[in-house]
Amino acid sequence: MNDFSFYSPTRFVFGRKATDKVGETLSASGYRRALIVYGQGSVARLGTLDRVVASLDAAGVEHVELGGVRPNPEIGLVREGVELARKHGVDVILPVGGGSAMDCAKAIALGAVYDGDVWDFFRKRATPAARVDVACVVTIPASGSEASNSCVISNDEEHLKCGINTDLNRPVIAILDPELTFTLPAYQTAAGVTDMIAHIMERFFSGEPAVGATDNIACGLVRAAMDAAPKVMENPEDYDARAEIMWVGTLAHNGLAGCGLGIPGLRDGDWTCHGLEHELSALDTKITHGAGLAVIFPAWMRYVWREHPERFLEFGSQVFGIEPVDPEVDELDVEVTPGQAVEYAVEATIDELQEFFVSLGMPRTLSEFGVTEDDIEKMMPGLKINRGESFGSFMKLTLDDAREIYRSAL
Repeated sequence: MNDFSFYSPTRFVFGRKATDKVGETLSASGYRRALIVYGQGSVARLGTLDRVVASLDAAGVEHVELGGVRPNPEIGLVREGVELARKHGVDVILPVGGGSAMDCAKAIALGAVYDGDVWDFFRKRATPAARVDVACVVTIPASGSEASNSCVISNDEEHLKCGINTDLNRPVIAILDPELTFTLPAYQTAAGVTDMIAHIMERFFSGEPAVGATDNIACGLVRAAMDAAPKVMENPEDYDARAEIMWVGTLAHNGLAGCGLGIPGLRDGDWTCHGLEHELSALDTKITHGAGLAVIFPAWMRYVWREHPERFLEFGSQVFGIEPVDPEVDELDVEVTPGQAVEYAVEATIDELQEFFVSLGMPRTLSEFGVTEDDIEKMMPGLKINRGESFGSFMKLTLDDAREIYRSAL
């Protein structure tokens, strides 16, 4: 087990009607003026925003609003939010929505107390030293941003999508009300489940040796998500299944599933698949992050598994019950070598994972997004800026390796 530092300061308020406790919770924590950050319509259309505003009013918490956050939030709106936060002297940023609203809010929180341009943090020209606190109302379980140290923002002018990881990004409060997720479209639910499973796998496949306690946590979370997802596809108002998915999404990305698996001084995982997908959704901002991961992760797995096959065997065993055949025990029609037995088990594991994603309605190939081979080169400059010439901890990859992974996923 490698050394690690685990920090998860977020207070979680979880359960039915938790949305109506926002004002009470913020007021009790000493906040007096909030900047509400939300997306492009559903939060307002479904009445969630009204409930949050009513709760703030009842508790005497003043508020201003910034709407219009898009999927893959853009730096222009972040800059508007920074100016609003400064103008009104807010003491808490309150995103109401999914990962995009939360990431936009986190970036505003960093920029509001910084003299320069907030984009400096994402291009690694500056390191944040302070922030305005963030509390969030989660409406889409997926990103785990309500408990994570990460924040990802796009810059359309520069054709970049960049992230920053700092404990300053961790929200102080997260309101999790599973009933808010009843109305999520099936595609969005599926993309969210894919995203949270990917967060767990990025850590599981860090390239570091097994850590029994953490592996059991990680694989247990994956199984819980896979058990609950078909239930909500069949019955969107299955509260217990929705609650399972919401809590898995949080635990998948607060760092718990990577304790002891990270390389000291670096992130607690490989994160190559997220890096590859970020360039995909920078290429086309309409591509949902989780849907992109549903294609990229299996392609990456098929490319790298021989580097550490034992990790794939452990994942296959714990998540799918897949074990390599044993010629001395199993009755086989053909001769199978030990190496072939491992290969068959790993390939079966990757196939099972991809088939699960597809069963939820996720794409199998990049061509389903309209991505062509010509688009691969368009993604290389951003990947080089964000990840460098060489990247990855499970297996050290180059930009040429990335090209091959993208090509294999077409």
